[in-house]
Amino acid sequence: MHLQQTFHETNRFSIMTKYFNSNIGRLRVIAFLEGVSFIILVFLAMPLKYFADDPSLVRIMGGIHGFLFVILMILLLIVWLEKKLTFLNSVWVFVSSLIPFGTFYIDYKILKPAHQ
Repeated sequence: MHLQQTFHETNRFSIMTKYFNSNIGRLRVIAFLEGVSFIILVFLAMPLKYFADDPSLVRIMGGIHGFLFVILMILLLIVWLEKKLTFLNSVWVFVSSLIPFGTFYIDYKILKPAHQ
């Protein structure tokens, strides 16, 4: 039992260090969170606002999404300045952040290979 517990703790630690030891790893995490917040905002909060006359979720998710978007853009600039992404790939990451589900596709096509 102790060996299995140690394995899970080590595995969790290695996953965290994989993403948080580099700016491109942090960019991938924030891109994921920004994508999730965008989907919640567009497909849950906005319909609630306009069809159920309840703007409360838009107020909450709008602020969260805006904060994550700003952090995403700052990290994208840092990663581009570190020359981890080309200018064209950085533009694709920016454009994808404006489209629902775009950050997930770009993570698979551009960010994950650059993070390897």
